[in-house]
Amino acid sequence: MSIESHPLQPFLPENGRLLFLGSFPPPRTRWSMDFFYPNYINDFWRIMGLLHFSDPQHFVLADEKRFSRERIIQFCLERGLAFYDTATRVCRLRDNASDDHLQILEPTDLGVLLRQMPHCHDVVTTGGKASEQLQQQLPMPMPRIGEYAEGEAFGRLLRWWRMPSTSRAYPMRLEKKAEYYARLFI
Repeated sequence: MSIESHPLQPFLPENGRLLFLGSFPPPRTRWSMDFFYPNYINDFWRIMGLLHFSDPQHFVLADEKRFSRERIIQFCLERGLAFYDTATRVCRLRDNASDDHLQILEPTDLGVLLRQMPHCHDVVTTGGKASEQLQQQLPMPMPRIGEYAEGEAFGRLLRWWRMPSTSRAYPMRLEKKAEYYARLFI
C-alpha cells in the first residue's frame, strides 16, 4: 500500500477542445513513455492510431515495445486533445494498474483544468472509476458508455462523454472500443 501524487502535469494545449480524463497512471514500472496512457499494453494510443491513421500501430515503436511520445504529442497539439486524470493523489492498495485497487485521496478539480481551456466543451472519461469520480463534480446524470450528458457546468455548456476503458482487462475488442471513441471525432 502506497500513497502517490500524480507524476505528470496536466497536458492542456492552448487549442485544447477535448479533455480526456482517466483515473490515475499505473505504477511507473509499467510505463513505456512519460505521457498519458503510458502502459504499452493499454489500447488508448492504438485506438487513436486506428481512428485517425487506419493503423493501430501508428504510435507504436515496435522494436522497442513502447509508444512514440513525440508523435503522440504532435498529434495531440494538432488535434487539440488535452489529458489529465480524475485523481491527483491516491492510495494504491496493490502494486498494479487496476482501478479496483485505487483509493482516491484527492480528486482533480475539473474547474481548475477548464479555466485553462477556454475552447473545451467536451470532457471524456475513459473508464468506470474516472466516470464515478467525475460525476461528483458535474450536475448531470452519468451517461451510458459511448454516449454523453450535456449541461451547464463551470460557466459553460459542457458535454461529458463516457467511454469504455482502454485497458486490455476491459473485455471488449480493440475495434469495438474504437467504434465508441469514433463518436468523439464526428
